[in-house]
Amino acid sequence: MLIALIAKDKNGALQTRLDNRANHLAYIEETGVVAQAGPLLDGDAMIGSLIILEVEDMAAAQTWADNDPYAKAGLFQSVDLIVWKKVVG
Repeated sequence: MLIALIAKDKNGALQTRLDNRANHLAYIEETGVVAQAGPLLDGDAMIGSLIILEVEDMAAAQTWADNDPYAKAGLFQSVDLIVWKKVVG
């Protein structure tokens, strides 16, 4: 099952993002369930994340999201998990 994780950063939280980026990227590598990922941008500024998870069910996606170092650091103002269907690519 593919799940789109769409997270928006809290205002003024860029330093939190930068401070936790290495741990976030290591978590992506370690867990092996991320099909695609990247920051959401406002101009050149990172303001959130889009992550496509390939997991067994929504519960697994929620567990992954809850354990993301960005989430644990309090970076996000909101996180949405939405079932996603790949059509192109």
